[in-house]
Amino acid sequence: MEITFGFALTLMFIVAAVGGVLALVDGVIRARGGAAVLAVVEIIVAVLFLLSLFIKGFPIVIGGAEFTTPLLALILVIILLIQLALRGTTRRGGVALTLIAIILLVIWFVFGDGARVNIPGVNA
Repeated sequence: MEITFGFALTLMFIVAAVGGVLALVDGVIRARGGAAVLAVVEIIVAVLFLLSLFIKGFPIVIGGAEFTTPLLALILVIILLIQLALRGTTRRGGVALTLIAIILLVIWFVFGDGARVNIPGVNA
């Protein structure tokens, strides 16, 4: 298996990268706040998602499961939604950070690589 570093700087790449970084920052803030187990899982998935954006030949295969970039994005959105429902003691800015990350990741999931919707000029 050959793994190479590379990416194309497009609008959808920037949306995905910013969404992934915001999810990572959200996980770090939540890990420091006490909701450690789910926050650590969020950090791990966010790091894997960000790596998958930059590394060609990425999916991670664990057992028989193949973790591709869209699957990691979907898992990250689900974790962020759970974190949003279980707000805990995060301040108001933490909720906004979570919402922005969810919105950006959903936009990338719908319009990005392997897009479900093709719009000329945006992703086609």
